[in-house]
Amino acid sequence: MFRNSCPCWPVLFYCNVRGCSFRIAVLVFWYFGVYFRVFFDHSPHTPSIGLGSICPNTQPVHHVGVACAHQPGEPSAVYVGKMDAAVTQDDGKMQKSTNKPNFVPENNEDPASESGHDETQHDFVLDFVQKELGGDLKSLKNVAELLEKVRAEKEMLEEQVNSHRRTCLLTCSSVLQHLQEAEPWVDELCQNIDHVDTMERSMRYMQCLQHIEELSDRIQQCLMTNSVWEAIDSVAAMATLDAGLQASSCLHLQGFLRATLRFWHKIIKDRLASDFEELLTLLHWPSISPPMQPLAPPANAQEISSQLDLLVSQLMALQTSDDLISEKALTTLPGVPQASPLSLPVQVMVLPLTKRFRYHFTGNRTTNSLGKPEWYLTQILMWMGNNSAFMDDKIQPILDRTGSNVNARVELCRGLLSLAQEKLTHDLPRLLYDDTLFCHLVDEVLQFEKELRSTHSYPAALPGLLHIPLEDATLQKWLTVERKMALEKVDSMLSGEGAWSCQYRDISDVDELKAPDCAETFMTLLLVITDRYRALPCSRAQLKFLDLQRELVDDFRIRLTQVMKEESRSPLSPRYSAILNAANYISTVLADWADNVFFLQLQQAVVSLGEVEAEGGRPVLGPMEAGRLASLEGSLFESLLALLDRLRGDMIGRLLDTVMKDVREKAQLYRQDRWLSLPSQCDQATMSLSSSACPMMLCVRDHLLTLQQRLCGPLFQMAWQGLADRLNSFLYQDVVLYNHFNEGGAAQLQFDMTRNLFPLFGHYCKRPENFFKHVKEACIVLSLSIGSALLLRDLLREALEGRQALNELGVYRLAPGDVLILLNLRASWPGQ
Repeated sequence: MFRNSCPCWPVLFYCNVRGCSFRIAVLVFWYFGVYFRVFFDHSPHTPSIGLGSICPNTQPVHHVGVACAHQPGEPSAVYVGKMDAAVTQDDGKMQKSTNKPNFVPENNEDPASESGHDETQHDFVLDFVQKELGGDLKSLKNVAELLEKVRAEKEMLEEQVNSHRRTCLLTCSSVLQHLQEAEPWVDELCQNIDHVDTMERSMRYMQCLQHIEELSDRIQQCLMTNSVWEAIDSVAAMATLDAGLQASSCLHLQGFLRATLRFWHKIIKDRLASDFEELLTLLHWPSISPPMQPLAPPANAQEISSQLDLLVSQLMALQTSDDLISEKALTTLPGVPQASPLSLPVQVMVLPLTKRFRYHFTGNRTTNSLGKPEWYLTQILMWMGNNSAFMDDKIQPILDRTGSNVNARVELCRGLLSLAQEKLTHDLPRLLYDDTLFCHLVDEVLQFEKELRSTHSYPAALPGLLHIPLEDATLQKWLTVERKMALEKVDSMLSGEGAWSCQYRDISDVDELKAPDCAETFMTLLLVITDRYRALPCSRAQLKFLDLQRELVDDFRIRLTQVMKEESRSPLSPRYSAILNAANYISTVLADWADNVFFLQLQQAVVSLGEVEAEGGRPVLGPMEAGRLASLEGSLFESLLALLDRLRGDMIGRLLDTVMKDVREKAQLYRQDRWLSLPSQCDQATMSLSSSACPMMLCVRDHLLTLQQRLCGPLFQMAWQGLADRLNSFLYQDVVLYNHFNEGGAAQLQFDMTRNLFPLFGHYCKRPENFFKHVKEACIVLSLSIGSALLLRDLLREALEGRQALNELGVYRLAPGDVLILLNLRASWPGQ
């Protein structure tokens, strides 16, 4: 406890204990503290420590004679201060005492970590003294020896450190001198290495040139000896070398190799093509018109077949070099994605057809007419059909044997399609200012594309003709013409005499939606537009046509609204019902389209394009809308359906308001009937409908029949349910609550409702009374017997199980307060 609290406990111990041995022990302990401070001060990894490190939780003390209090009767701290000075002088390497504390963290080390080191060093000193001296006081006589031993070890270590330091300095100086002397040799060596690299590259360059010359000489010798296969192999080796030099920076070498390859490739190709054309002539290629009867095989059919096999195989072997040469020579038409080069045999086979096509459909020929694109498109399709059998029977087996993954029929279609693409690309800019010819061309291209994909099984992954009209200017023109033609068609059909009549009105099974002709024609127009852009290969272009369709639907809705406002003065007219049917028909068709696979794919395309454009900083969809479309909760026509539903609801509301106005007029006598003075049911032989209710019942019946005839099924269901709800409110508010009833009046009201009014709606549902709950429950309350009515009134007034009692009577909709009002309308109470 004492040594942990006092920074100079060894000195105090010295001052308080008499006897030389103890003084020497304290001196040794003091010296060890100073020694280990010097040792750790010289250590590169240990922070400097002083006496404060030996005494934890204290400040280091340097002038012990000043820091320690004087004890009376002792030689005191002055002597101890001298002793400390002597120890410091004897050490020789220690720092002189200063007023600054020894424990100063170096290199910005954390004081907390320094305290950890202090504790470790303190424990080490204690363990060392304990080990050497032990706990026996007699062992203190060895202190002098131990002191000399430690001092000798310390001096030896210092001498070793100084010796190693001098050796290292001499070695470093020698190394630096050698490096300076070797620097010119290193520069010369680097120059020699660069020269060797240059020579090596030059040798490789010359070897490559020599290899090219050897291949060229070999090809020449093979062609002179008619060894075509060996020449083709050499050309293939040259093509492989050309492909390997693509990443090289030797442009002149690349040019020389490409020119040499093109030279020999053209010679071999021309020779094989010439032989192949002669052989195709013998095989009656091409077939310009459908063969009327099968041709007789030539006498040397076997020889021709073997030659055909050989030539096609050799041409296919040249395909690699042909592809390399075609990479730079291939010209891509605008709007047409670049595809792989056509196979060599098909290139040769298409040549005679190409000559015929350009002869008839270019220049000043009468067959080259801008207004007749179907002529050259039909000719292309005919050539595909006439020659497909030859490709399947003669060419495809040879291609399969060569191991090439090529479809002969598809290759023929590609070759002929390139002629149509070239022609279409040339004609389209000349038709942008003539809407009629442009529309005709688009129609013919769409028809051609449809037949190409279906009849000739042309793969969807390969480009057809529809890529060409998708250029920005052409596509914009197409959209403009579509919009113009559609609006003209809408104007025409709305102004027609039979626009609001239904052509299937006499066929009930077919005419479920009872759509007028204008609505059917409009949706047919939209369906035609859908069929036109369904085959487009670009989803972005498809979405532009979808926007056009939505724009047309909204325009048609606005037109319907305008016509409806003109007819709103007479909502019961047939034309008003036709407008309502038209809005419902369009809404129904759009809802079906929203679940169609094609429009679901467009919906996903909208989400994908919206994400891509949002990454570019141009968000197309809001986060809520994009989330609804991605999860299929919403649809592409959601906003249009909401607007059409609003129009439909508004029109049905106007229609029912007009019907109810007529019913109210017919119900005035019934409303003012003498319900207080009607005879009871016992006084009448049979109950019959009130005479004052007949006009109202007839009015309701007639309107229901009229609505059923004019409105489609879903709309009529909405109409009669809405009418029933309004009749229920009217009869309850204006008839029941407006009058007082005696027993006969209540019985008559119940008879009129349950036996006459409810059955009018029984044709459309099984339980019509569920749509007149207020009237039905009012009749139940008014028809209660006197005792039941009194008991019910008391329960309701005292609030004792009133709701349960009403439920037992079959009253669920009316509140207890409403039932009390009805009970007060009864005229026959005891005592009255």
